[in-house]
Amino acid sequence: MSQPAAERDAQTEVLVPGLYVVSTPIGNLGDMTQRAVAVLRAVDLIACEDTRHSGILLQHFHIRNRLTSYHEYNKVSRTPELIEQLRQGGRIALITDAGTPGISDPGFYLIRAAVRAGLAVIPVPGASALLAGLVISGLPSDRFAFEGFLPKRDGRRRKRMAALKGEERTTVYCESARRVRRLLEEMLELWGDRDVVVCRELTKRFETTLRGKITDVLAQIGDHELKGETVVVVAGAGEEEDERDSEAART
Repeated sequence: MSQPAAERDAQTEVLVPGLYVVSTPIGNLGDMTQRAVAVLRAVDLIACEDTRHSGILLQHFHIRNRLTSYHEYNKVSRTPELIEQLRQGGRIALITDAGTPGISDPGFYLIRAAVRAGLAVIPVPGASALLAGLVISGLPSDRFAFEGFLPKRDGRRRKRMAALKGEERTTVYCESARRVRRLLEEMLELWGDRDVVVCRELTKRFETTLRGKITDVLAQIGDHELKGETVVVVAGAGEEEDERDSEAART
């Protein structure tokens, strides 16, 4: 009987045909796993969002392998080609510019197609910005909802935010740093002054974490122009009441 892939040593794993969903660092290259390096070296092809960006990553880890672009603008035409290669017994790695593929990026489209075609889809776990932000937030993480990027158009975004007002779970959002102030102002207007944590440039040199009520974090941001990507973690509706009830029960 063959040994399960999860139990094999990262350096000796023999890759079966299939789509390997490989996580890469979100900033700090030290977060690249040994298994990810081994898989990227062994597959027949690596599908990535930006071949230049991923080429730098592969060069750092001395990985010499073929790259093909797979992004939002070519996913419809490129997917059938990759699925056919998988049908023929190919081993393809899917990576994103940073973090785990399939989360708020076009990788989902290829993963879904492979699943529907009955092909093997194998995870190679690693860094994830949403989980990194969630676990350091200090907000409840036993139940949470990931909303990714909210719609950019004002009407659609505000409609979505209105629908989320009563969400009792901690919610996690992605946003460009330069638009975080607007997002927080809209949250304050529509939801009230909740606890929030804004994580900017996670694992990178200028990593910053802002905590407090929405008004507190807005004051911390002030007139500064933030740069980079952020993860915004927001307390669920009724979280403060739950905390007060817990405190009252302990006293």
